[in-house]
Amino acid sequence: MEKNKILIIDDDKLITWSLSRDLTSMGYKVETVSNGKSGIKQYARNTPDLVLLDLKLPDIDGLQVLKAILAENAEQIIIMMTAYATVQTAVEAIKIGAADFIKKPFTCDELKLNIDKVLKTQELSQKVSTLNKQLKSRFGIDQIIGKSPQMQQVINLVDKVAHSDAETILITGESGTGKDIVAKAIHYESPRMDYPFMAVNCGALPDTLLESELFGYEMGAFTDAKGRKQGIFELANRGSILLDEIGDASPSFQVKLLRFIEEKQFKRVGGTKDISVDIRVIAATNKDLKKLVKEELFREDLYYRLNIIPIELPPLFQREQDIELLVLHFVEHFNKKFKKSLHKISKAAMKKLCSYRWPGNIRELRNVIERVIILETGDTILPEHLPAEVLYYNGLSDEAGSLTFSAEGTPLDEVERSLVIKALANTNQNQSHAAKLLNISRHALRYKMKKYNLLN
Repeated sequence: MEKNKILIIDDDKLITWSLSRDLTSMGYKVETVSNGKSGIKQYARNTPDLVLLDLKLPDIDGLQVLKAILAENAEQIIIMMTAYATVQTAVEAIKIGAADFIKKPFTCDELKLNIDKVLKTQELSQKVSTLNKQLKSRFGIDQIIGKSPQMQQVINLVDKVAHSDAETILITGESGTGKDIVAKAIHYESPRMDYPFMAVNCGALPDTLLESELFGYEMGAFTDAKGRKQGIFELANRGSILLDEIGDASPSFQVKLLRFIEEKQFKRVGGTKDISVDIRVIAATNKDLKKLVKEELFREDLYYRLNIIPIELPPLFQREQDIELLVLHFVEHFNKKFKKSLHKISKAAMKKLCSYRWPGNIRELRNVIERVIILETGDTILPEHLPAEVLYYNGLSDEAGSLTFSAEGTPLDEVERSLVIKALANTNQNQSHAAKLLNISRHALRYKMKKYNLLN
């Protein structure tokens, strides 16, 4: 691998000759200039990987050269050199943006250690930057798919919130509508993306375990606490945390969470010292928090503290024009993942997918497409590849809305018989598929068919 290019800016000819010889022998490509103005020009002509810059130059001060180079490239690695080192000048150079400081005279080995250290730091920084770009492409706002007015409104709000100073955000919507995707987009589109995004399900853990996970604990706080543990709030400092299923949080945890959100301080379990953090709290729930507040199951003060910026995600059936986009997205994704070639989808299959109600929302749609891609062969997705609930769906769940009643009353058995007949008709008399439409077992369906004299 080619070694890094180094530019030396120093008026001491013996130093530049010695450095040039030693660094060249290590495999570096070295250029030298003897004053500050020439150094700035040479830097602009042939941007090096690293600059060795003397603090005292014959024309302009080394700190001025440092500022000029960093103005052109804020990421440039510069090591300051001087025979007149003081703590003050070292601190000033580092504050301006120098990567390191070395005092003359120094040995070749000392300089090599400094160079290796700053270049490794740069390499790590570049890796972090590359990883963050990958995370942004994977979890950023482009992953929120939708052209419907409802979703365009959500996308615009996410973009504004991500770049704002908002510290608390509440995402609501039915299960499977993509609340976690929106939460990640808010984080990875924000300046906090260089810091952790962490998530915890507030309904999946008992109170004691949830508190120790979020707040951490001190050694001896409980029987198995054999050492100190940092909690998620501490680990996610300067980043974001998703508190999923916040509507399932217990009353006692709600009290502790309210204090944390208001003060951004907490104590580890068993601890006495307050720990302060800078963290964005994103809460999510599929429950109606207003209703829970009225039922005194959710604290009113916590609700209003969380609900500063609400983002409501619509169910999939309310954004029908987005279904085709999502289908095509998942088809492409799972073809790539499973190395399959079902890239086409028939008009009839797409019509079935777009007319289904999707009670499980985007998660259900994703699961259906994944199943089809895994199980089927060829290059085209056909209607018969779809599960029965999608293939034979005919708005049966809305049937009750179209029923009419006579003045004398309508017998319930008559309604039930009509639904059984309609389910069988919609499935070409396939009893297994009709039973799925009615959400009953095949045995139960046959019992009803016998009851209503529908068996041949």
